[in-house]
Amino acid sequence: MHPEWHAAELFPTLMSHQCKGYAVSKETISPDERRSIQTCARTGGLLYLLIIVIGLVGEAFIRGSLVVPGDAAATAQRILEGAVLWRAGIAAQLVLLVCAVALSAIWYVLLRPVHRNLALAVVCFGLVSLAVESLCALQLQAALDPLTSPALAQVASKEQLQAMSYLAVVSHAKTFGVALVFFGVQCLLVGYLVRKSGYFPAALGVAMQVVGACYLVNSFAMFAHPALQDLLFPAILLPAFLGESAMCLWLLVKGVNVTHVSGPTCNVAGTSGRGG
Repeated sequence: MHPEWHAAELFPTLMSHQCKGYAVSKETISPDERRSIQTCARTGGLLYLLIIVIGLVGEAFIRGSLVVPGDAAATAQRILEGAVLWRAGIAAQLVLLVCAVALSAIWYVLLRPVHRNLALAVVCFGLVSLAVESLCALQLQAALDPLTSPALAQVASKEQLQAMSYLAVVSHAKTFGVALVFFGVQCLLVGYLVRKSGYFPAALGVAMQVVGACYLVNSFAMFAHPALQDLLFPAILLPAFLGESAMCLWLLVKGVNVTHVSGPTCNVAGTSGRGG
């Protein structure tokens, strides 16, 4: 049995509608349309790869090498000495945000045939997550500004400026934790739709739901029980990294299985193309 793609959602020109019965003829997706779907999926995989790489480099190699936990003076000194690297991290964060907005749109295109309303929810939670995460870029800049501003140097002591900088670093981490709450919900929804799709492996859907659960547990522990979060982090993010990497690589290498289209369902109301 071949996986099926419900073309009535993405390719209405392929489907013949009867105004009252909404009957749909069975048609095979043309080679051009198959290429279009695969291009969309693989573009999503490429964007996902960029997001993962930029996120890892920013967290592990840039902030990981410059931020000294619990030491505002040492952190400020390292940020000053590595100002070019710090600014590069901010620029990379902006690129990540642009890629993530585009990926949210691609999720909608790929998952809309399963359940349009849930696919729309995927986009909404993703965009809210990115709006919050945008503040993280501003906070990274706010960590640098007190250390490089001549105007602030005239009205605040060196220790005060270092404290302001370190507070911005801490705020960045907390804000990112809030962003991951919304991203975690998005991953749960993506995982559910992937499992139900029939054109992605169900195991990938389970993996994405594990990703979402890990992010949610980590973020809520950060605020509700910091001691627990200290125990869980960073181990709890390993399953998330593996799950996202698997989804990314599948999109990039395999794309979507659209070998056969079959369906008597055309969702004119726009709620569910496969039933979910």
